Amino acid sequence: MAACALAGLTVTLAGCGEAEDTTPPVASMQVTLSRPKVALGSPVDVTYRFQLDQSAPNLGQRKVFVHFLDADEEMMWNDDHDPPKPTADWKPGEVVEYTRPMFIPIYPYVGAAKVAAGMYAPSTNERVKFSNEDRGDRSYKVVDFELLPQTENIFVIFKDGWHPAEVVTENSSRTEWQWTKKDATIAFRNPRRDVTLVVQADNPATGPSAAQQVAVMSGEQVLATIPLSASIGNPPVLKYPITAAQLGTADMVELKFTVDKSFVPALDQSMKSGDPRELGARFFHVFIQ
Repeated sequence: MAACALAGLTVTLAGCGEAEDTTPPVASMQVTLSRPKVALGSPVDVTYRFQLDQSAPNLGQRKVFVHFLDADEEMMWNDDHDPPKPTADWKPGEVVEYTRPMFIPIYPYVGAAKVAAGMYAPSTNERVKFSNEDRGDRSYKVVDFELLPQTENIFVIFKDGWHPAEVVTENSSRTEWQWTKKDATIAFRNPRRDVTLVVQADNPATGPSAAQQVAVMSGEQVLATIPLSASIGNPPVLKYPITAAQLGTADMVELKFTVDKSFVPALDQSMKSGDPRELGARFFHVFIQ
């Protein structure tokens, strides 16, 4: 027992616990957030950069795990994903970099937070070794940030033309969306500065009456046109700049979302649905930044 304790000051030996991880690292990893302080419910860009070693073997199919942790190291949520370029195509010495926009979930925590990340094989759960400081089990702390309360955001009011929110919960993830009718309106207090409209929307319907795009209007002024895909899962996060002049001088701003087409599932026999609602576009997020 004493020998094990003494040995544990330097490395963990076989018989005293897990063996020392002597596998050479295949790459270094860097993760950055577009802002060091992020409010709950707000969008943030997360950039991933992998620098492969010159002697790195072929990684095969790997998935990136991304765990958002509170100050007590408890996981709040994750953003596990497949890199845009398959890891089987990564080459020794290559730098792979990409950015993933995401919305911070509404989670009951504010304060210091961090991101731990790594990479694993979906078929075996075997993890890749990186040159970053190992937290244990080949999980690596990559960035610190601060979570701010949701009250830091511009509060958006969903007025006319929105159906009630729908929610699907699967494992630890929660997905919420709202359908519009032909026309839908949001309102918010005028910040009297340039802003960015950030949206995540799609239309999973594929019939001839399914909407293809949404016009965003302030009065008679078209501010943006949002394309709608028939994506199943995670539609892209899109950003549209709006100037202070376009917002006008009133204390409250109203923006109208108008789809080019709407449909009623119950009236389309091919859908085999009894849903009597008029549906335009499905919005996962509408945010004024």
